[in-house]
Amino acid sequence: MGKVFIGGAWPYANGSLHLGRLASLLPGDVLARYFRAKGEEVLYVSGSDCHGTPVAVQAIQEGVSPGDIADRYHQEFVDCFQQLGFTYDLYTRTDQPFHHQVVQELFLSLLNNGYLYKKTVLQTYCETDQRFLPDRYVEGTCPVCGNRARGDQCDYCSTLLDPSDLTDKTCKICGNPPVDRPTEHYYLALSRFQAELTQYAAESQGWKDNALQLTRRYLEEGLQDRAVTRDLTWGVDVPVEGFEDKKIYVWIEAVSGYLSASKQWAAETGGSWEDFWSLDQTELTAYYVHGKDNIPFHAVIWPALLMGAGELHLPDRIISSEYMTLEGKKFSTSNNWAVWVPDMLSRYQPDSIRYFLIANGPENRDTDFSWREFIHSHNGELLGAFGNFVNRTLAFIDKSFEGLVPDGELSEEWETAIEQLYDKSGALIEAGRLKEAIELIFSSVRQANKFFDEQKPWVQIKEGRATCGITLNACVQIIANLANLLNPFLPFACEQIRGFLSLPQPSWTTVSVSAHREIHNLKLLFERIDIGRIEEETAALEGQKR
Repeated sequence: MGKVFIGGAWPYANGSLHLGRLASLLPGDVLARYFRAKGEEVLYVSGSDCHGTPVAVQAIQEGVSPGDIADRYHQEFVDCFQQLGFTYDLYTRTDQPFHHQVVQELFLSLLNNGYLYKKTVLQTYCETDQRFLPDRYVEGTCPVCGNRARGDQCDYCSTLLDPSDLTDKTCKICGNPPVDRPTEHYYLALSRFQAELTQYAAESQGWKDNALQLTRRYLEEGLQDRAVTRDLTWGVDVPVEGFEDKKIYVWIEAVSGYLSASKQWAAETGGSWEDFWSLDQTELTAYYVHGKDNIPFHAVIWPALLMGAGELHLPDRIISSEYMTLEGKKFSTSNNWAVWVPDMLSRYQPDSIRYFLIANGPENRDTDFSWREFIHSHNGELLGAFGNFVNRTLAFIDKSFEGLVPDGELSEEWETAIEQLYDKSGALIEAGRLKEAIELIFSSVRQANKFFDEQKPWVQIKEGRATCGITLNACVQIIANLANLLNPFLPFACEQIRGFLSLPQPSWTTVSVSAHREIHNLKLLFERIDIGRIEEETAALEGQKR
């Protein structure tokens, strides 16, 4: 049995999840469900990033503590992921003593191994707010592309930055120009990993193209040493004498959550975190799932930290999505131009959301969410193709065969097609090509509907029940296998099908249903969404815009 580690990106606990962020996280759950069905040992972890500067600034704006903000949104995230069917082995948070301890141990390991050094630097200070500014709360002109950028990274050209690189700087909190003041910090000698990371990236397999291209660019430009401590009041304490008033910088602390969550899972369950992190594990594959904006932290910085600590398994597969826009425009939380996940879950089925974000999501290129496409996708594919095939087959058996699966068997042609479907779609999922996998499975759904239409069981039943029974039995076998194949994508509908047909838990191998098995509690998998909702939702979106 192989082992699979899946690290899902950690959302900032400073505001609700929107669909664009969810699109970058969902592939992690698809992978986890698939590998568990295949019989692999899976550890799937993530959590809420509670120490990020956005959390502290949100707290200032609301006049509450950062912990209050983190509590509110962490709980909301937990509720959303539960409703969406995410199967984390542990979803935790960074403002916990366990996480702090692991991060401090990693920091000391890097220090003891000679990869951290002290340096006095000029850091951006806001005289109005009387505080050193975290990099994300310095804004200015990017020296590479000329667009407005944050002090840590430019969203337009993906360049990693330091506030000193920017011109026309302003404080994001008050809008005034900041000044520079000297302060002492620890730096990570990232430049010392240049050769090792270049070789690592060159030998990598199973990385998305955007991760490969961006990583090559960072390496070609030459890696720069980066500060790993900051003058902040909210975060993980620096475990070194004389640095008590500083915190470990969130960009090193948040990615360390993958390791701390694994160790916390082991402590809570009695499992072995080493099984998913040791270099001795030759049958281990580590997947990291996130959005394009997180590539440098997972493809460069986290591998460097793991190399510096020593004896820890590096990322194998980097599944990094592109960006999703909304009705043709960039998601903007500040302008309230977003579809918020809690709001969407209050009105639509989780499988409808999951299906759209995989089948139409930003896997390889930027894509757009529109209410028109979402509702037509639900009505056309989920209801019209998949739900229709399941319902028309089982309802026919309910009505004409007393709810008992008739005698029959699958043709050799269909048997071969289904076996190939497991192999081909499984290989696509393992490669992170989820859009192609779901398209392949849905092409078989359409073939199954075509088979039903060509056989005309409503005519066959009048000519001979046995022939009609063979057709319907074949359709039941197809449905049972679709409940396996689509489970990583549409877990709620597939669970209902398992209930209808008394099927075992999902596995990545062919399954069959014996004749005379009773169909239980049949109901529609999906309801039609009135297309009038397109106009209603679009108007509501425009109305909420600030």
